[in-house]
Amino acid sequence: MRPMRWSPRVVEPVALDAAWLADHPLPQPGDDSDKNSRGHVIAIGGSRQVPGGLLLTGEAAFRAGAGKVQLATIASCTQGLGIALPEAGVLALGESEAGEIAGDLQPLAKQLKRCDSLVVGPAISAAEAAGGVLDALLGGMLDAQPVLIDAVALHAAGERAEALRAYRGELLISPNPDEIASLLGCDEARVAEDQSGCAREAAKRFGALTICKGSETVIAAPKGDLLRYPGGGVGLATAGSGDVLAGLITGLLARGAEPLTAAAWGVWLHGEAGRRLAERHGPLGFLARELIPIVPALMRGTL
Repeated sequence: MRPMRWSPRVVEPVALDAAWLADHPLPQPGDDSDKNSRGHVIAIGGSRQVPGGLLLTGEAAFRAGAGKVQLATIASCTQGLGIALPEAGVLALGESEAGEIAGDLQPLAKQLKRCDSLVVGPAISAAEAAGGVLDALLGGMLDAQPVLIDAVALHAAGERAEALRAYRGELLISPNPDEIASLLGCDEARVAEDQSGCAREAAKRFGALTICKGSETVIAAPKGDLLRYPGGGVGLATAGSGDVLAGLITGLLARGAEPLTAAAWGVWLHGEAGRRLAERHGPLGFLARELIPIVPALMRGTL
């Protein structure tokens, strides 16, 4: 008997708005919390071509409320990142001649056992390098922490679907239209025509909560939840914007938010920060790093 191709049942997405957020509040630390109980993020990424991209992810994770952030990147970038973000720890990884992460990840082994969430991919330039990182992590280095796969690491994830589905922790992926087309082996026209269907298919194929970015953002959970956020404006289509979003979501995960809640709040905070900047400065021309300081006040509910 020929296997049946998965055909998604039509499901209308739920609006990601203030009412949804009110029904799904973020976990709040107690007054006696220390930095460890507020959550520990590790961000793996960076390259010689994009030496500062991981800085955006790390700072966003702090602004989302994480207590500790460690940036794992090529050795030649660690000093600069440590000076630019003195609140973060830096972890030096092997470096290829091309300036990409290379070699084993053993320097990370002890820290990975202690972290509360992990993001892989920001500012890595080559899919081959990202694939090596994923192989090492999925080969037994993790203790079922929530993992967000982002940026070029998504191009490496497509051929690792079986290993990703087998991961016993929560898995999240945050593709843009090009990246989800790569994951599904389709063209971007299909993504444009059926963003919700593509997000749901990716969630099922990889067993991952899928944050499908674009002019609108669709969040699809493997169990069927589907949210849609209308978008924060064209100004968010700028270099580094996705690195900020990845840091926000990972920081919220480290605080203890469930994956759907962390993804939804991260998308909303990112989008609303873009709206505020567009109101102040115009729809174009603001920088990704300018989104980050707005986040704490948005979480508080006033600005």
